[in-house]
Amino acid sequence: MTRLTKLTPDELDPALRARIRADERTPLEQGLMRIIGQRPELADGLIAFAGALKVHSTLPRRLVELVRLRVAFFNQCRSCMAIRYQDALADGLTEGAVCSLERPEESEDLTDAEKAAVRYGELFATDHLAIDDAVYDELRTHFTESEIIELGLNCALFVGVGRLAATWHMVEELPEAFQAPEGVRLSPWGNEAVVVR
Repeated sequence: MTRLTKLTPDELDPALRARIRADERTPLEQGLMRIIGQRPELADGLIAFAGALKVHSTLPRRLVELVRLRVAFFNQCRSCMAIRYQDALADGLTEGAVCSLERPEESEDLTDAEKAAVRYGELFATDHLAIDDAVYDELRTHFTESEIIELGLNCALFVGVGRLAATWHMVEELPEAFQAPEGVRLSPWGNEAVVVR
């Protein structure tokens, strides 16, 4: 059960409700905004940051989604693990690629660039101080510095907001597998996922 109050679309600030198109989206798609909406001025800032990362992205959506899902596993954010974004699917994300995240370094489904990005995201989520010159040297073989900055900002969003979401335990709208009792370690691979816009 969610630990904080989730607002209904009618309870959201009208400007925020319009901005997230709450009347067109399912409760799952409305996501964290149903809680953060209690502070609409803060919700606007988060939307602007996340929106800028998406609108001005130069990284492939498939790659960003693979990193997001690997970070979600380490965060144990159930809603993050259960969701697949439509733009990533349109960019070639498959459940086979998602399943390869169980052992990304061994995967034939991932490109070398995707493996490097996923490894960076994993370190960001588990041992950020291990991200050293060698990690950045590997990233530079696949990405420009501008893309590395974008990757880092995405990881910051995924780790921070994902951990926050995990503590809020928003699971009611998720597929049954993601509603398992707390303490049960879940993964984004091998479970039913929900596609959102």
